[in-house]
Amino acid sequence: MRKPIPGIAFSTIFVLLFYSVTSAQDSLSRPELKWDLATCLNYAARNNIQVRTLEQSRLSSEQNLLLSKAARYPNLNGTMSQTIVNSKSTDPVVGGFQTQANFSSNYSLNSSVTLYNGGYLKNDIKQKDLQVQMSDLDIQTALNDVTIQITQAYLNILLARENIVYLEDLLTTSQAQLTQGKQRYDAGSISRKDYIQFEGLVATDQFNLVTARNAYRQNIITLKQLLQLNSSVNFDVVVPDTLYMNPVITPLPDAAARALSIRPEVMADSLNIMAAELELEKSKAGRRPLISLSGALSTGYSDNRDEAYFPQLNNNFFQRAGLSMSIPIFQNRINKTNIELSKIQIEQAKLTLLGTKTTLDQAVEQAYIALLNARNQYSVAELQLRVSQQTLDITNEQLKLGAVNMVDLLTQKNLYVQALQNYIQARYSAILNHKVYDFYTGVPVSL
Repeated sequence: MRKPIPGIAFSTIFVLLFYSVTSAQDSLSRPELKWDLATCLNYAARNNIQVRTLEQSRLSSEQNLLLSKAARYPNLNGTMSQTIVNSKSTDPVVGGFQTQANFSSNYSLNSSVTLYNGGYLKNDIKQKDLQVQMSDLDIQTALNDVTIQITQAYLNILLARENIVYLEDLLTTSQAQLTQGKQRYDAGSISRKDYIQFEGLVATDQFNLVTARNAYRQNIITLKQLLQLNSSVNFDVVVPDTLYMNPVITPLPDAAARALSIRPEVMADSLNIMAAELELEKSKAGRRPLISLSGALSTGYSDNRDEAYFPQLNNNFFQRAGLSMSIPIFQNRINKTNIELSKIQIEQAKLTLLGTKTTLDQAVEQAYIALLNARNQYSVAELQLRVSQQTLDITNEQLKLGAVNMVDLLTQKNLYVQALQNYIQARYSAILNHKVYDFYTGVPVSL
């Protein structure tokens, strides 16, 4: 028997130790987070890019509202000018031309305020206030979408984790059977072929376990992407003690009616109709008179006069106040076109609301059907798993007694693994569909 080369053995051990230490240091240097579902949802509400973008849009709507309110108040403008004029003029005493520079100053304050404009300002303020409310509802709609996505990703992680636990138990059982098979093979009670099948059973369970762990890691990445966490963050989820599934299903008519009354997308489209109606009133204001009040204060100084600076400013002090009214008589069909376009906008807003309600009603019905199907699948999968488990246990006992061969065991093992995966999938599918259906009716998502 050849002895291992010491140099190669030492270098191999050194590489393995270096890799282990480096991996451990890298793991320790990465921030570690372990969140439950509520923490994930709260974090997404504060940091999701789509939500934050909509929040910025809301701030813009608030500024537009403040601008509309400020239009009701008088404005005030101040102007000041200093002028030097240099020119040549004829000298009547000695003849010829002389250069002369003149200095002058002008100061003024001007203000105006709209007294009446056919209700335009009042309706514009109401419209801008509705737009702020619609911005809030858009944010809530985005949060609802993010909540469903995160909940689904979170449950997928729990599903993969539970699958790993079951597959680890299966691998432990297979390894124990391999150990017993080795003893029986050494004793000559089973053939080489049967012993190799034991090894193949362990290899299959190891492969399934590796696949499940890869799925778990991929689901973690999916949730991190939804949360927009950096790849350097070492992230994991908190496993709840129990997963509660509400045994009561809200009747479909009640759920649909509740969703139509509380969902933000429906409320936003309803406000949009009101905003369009206010736009029509603003268009009609273009046919009405515009009454405004204006005033001005001004004074000036010129060195052409012998009067001193301040007395001259006092003597030149000028005040003006005026009331003006503008009456539209012929506007090249501008007002009529604006009115007709506003009416079209109202009809479009009504159609949008109708479409939103129809889509939401269909979504609730689809969620209801999906929930019923998921619960039925869960009941069948639970029964199938129980039967497969009992059959596999009996087959294992028969194998010990030599009553069945390895082909029978492998067949029952495959049936059990399939039943197990169907059960886990059906269980989490039922939980997720119940959460989604209840969420349409305003029930917060929780585990």
